[in-house]
Amino acid sequence: MSAETVDAMRELVTFLARSLVDDPDAVEVEVVEGDRAWVLELSVAEDDLGKVIGKEGRTARAIRTLLATMSARGRKRAVLDILE
Repeated sequence: MSAETVDAMRELVTFLARSLVDDPDAVEVEVVEGDRAWVLELSVAEDDLGKVIGKEGRTARAIRTLLATMSARGRKRAVLDILE
């Protein structure tokens, strides 16, 4: 997976999270490279955590699905971790 794809995934997660929360300035996305996967660590303000996760985790699952689709061509998969 190229660095451009990783940057695009980071920008996508950042855009989606900022669109969902009340405090968009608190949104941070860190990318950690592992052996088999890229881990995107998303942190938001404590009050906005539920908005990013969604009812029964539906919003988080949708974001993870988008990341899986973007990383399908690469040899590594993308994983979203929502930090508390």
